[in-house]
Amino acid sequence: MNVKKEKLTDSRVKLTITADLPEITAVKKDVVKKLGRELKIQGFRAGKAPDNIVEKSLDQHRLQDEFVDAAVNKLYGEALTKENIRPVDRPEVNITRFVPFTTLEYVVEVDHIGDITLPDYKAITVEKNALPVTAKDVDGVLDQLALREATKDKVDRAAKLTDEVWIDFAGVDAKTSEPINGADGKDYPLVLGSNTFIPGFEPELIGLKEGSEKTFDIVFPADYSVSSLQNKKVSFTVTVKQVKAVTKSKIDDDFAKKVGPFKSLAELKEDVKKQLQSERSRETQSKYENDLVLAITAKTKVTIPKVLVDEQIDIMERDEKQNLVYRGTTWDEHLKAEGVTAEQHRDRNRDQAENLVKMGLVLSEIAEKEHVTVSPEELEMRLQILKGQYQDKQMQAELDKPENSRNLVNQILTEKTLAKLVSYHS
Repeated sequence: MNVKKEKLTDSRVKLTITADLPEITAVKKDVVKKLGRELKIQGFRAGKAPDNIVEKSLDQHRLQDEFVDAAVNKLYGEALTKENIRPVDRPEVNITRFVPFTTLEYVVEVDHIGDITLPDYKAITVEKNALPVTAKDVDGVLDQLALREATKDKVDRAAKLTDEVWIDFAGVDAKTSEPINGADGKDYPLVLGSNTFIPGFEPELIGLKEGSEKTFDIVFPADYSVSSLQNKKVSFTVTVKQVKAVTKSKIDDDFAKKVGPFKSLAELKEDVKKQLQSERSRETQSKYENDLVLAITAKTKVTIPKVLVDEQIDIMERDEKQNLVYRGTTWDEHLKAEGVTAEQHRDRNRDQAENLVKMGLVLSEIAEKEHVTVSPEELEMRLQILKGQYQDKQMQAELDKPENSRNLVNQILTEKTLAKLVSYHS
């Protein structure tokens, strides 16, 4: 086989592949044997007739078509290996010359992952800042526990700070009066002073009684999670359905015994502190690993094929659409609320998608350089752990699917590669 490689772009290549006669002969022999198993030839058992007799009995057009398909696929795979090309999409194939069973030449164009130039990743460092757990943090958790255990009694008076109010609310654009998706709710319980709602919303409800209705404007924060609502003025109309006085439990030894297997408040505080420390340790480690990969990625040179970025955007949008389903919002409603077209929405996600793809390529390249692999035993162990966690028959069946195994291998490979990177800085 002769392969002529031509670089079209940094992420697209053209291969002109010419088959040798011995390769053509070998492929033809395999195809004849394969097709011969389907034939019934008088005087021979199925699949036992000599190749020359089988070939004469075959439809020649079908034989040639099957031969070309088999030869193109076989030689294309070998050419990829020979030229060290990692394709990311289906190739475009054009047969340029074919003389049955003596000559075959074809041209392939395919998008691929280009050269990845890694920096000296062993020398790259990032800060690892662990946040300490303070007494205030512990008290905050205890306060939430006390609120969870609190008694709530309906009262016939104006709502005040620390009361729980049950409300119906609806938000519209303060300028256009058009309804805003996700800015409404019914029978929503809200503890005044909890600071769990939009900044400025809770204070507006202080002084309202059951049956009261109030309309007021709120300007959403500049860093609000929904970009279309950032700095946006929204007019809310709220109806108070109930007002409940919240009486929190006294935080003492008896409270500690009530909420868990603790003999004293001191024991409960120590347990809360340990849990917070463990949680922050995990968060710190996760951020450190992510920052380290980001730092390496920023100094890595690679041209990313557009098809990979588009696939990543598809994944991001699929997840986003699933979340909208849970919120009872359609995709069209979401786009309208964001004030963008479907194409503009994709373009807005492109930079993030490209960075995610690049990070994945960087980790994959490092795994290859560091000879990080996943053994069948490691995969089986992870599968058994997951099966132990999910006893549902449907989930068990999902875990046994080949695509799940591939995803698990990638996950384990990522974990091991991250651990390898971290080991250079510990």
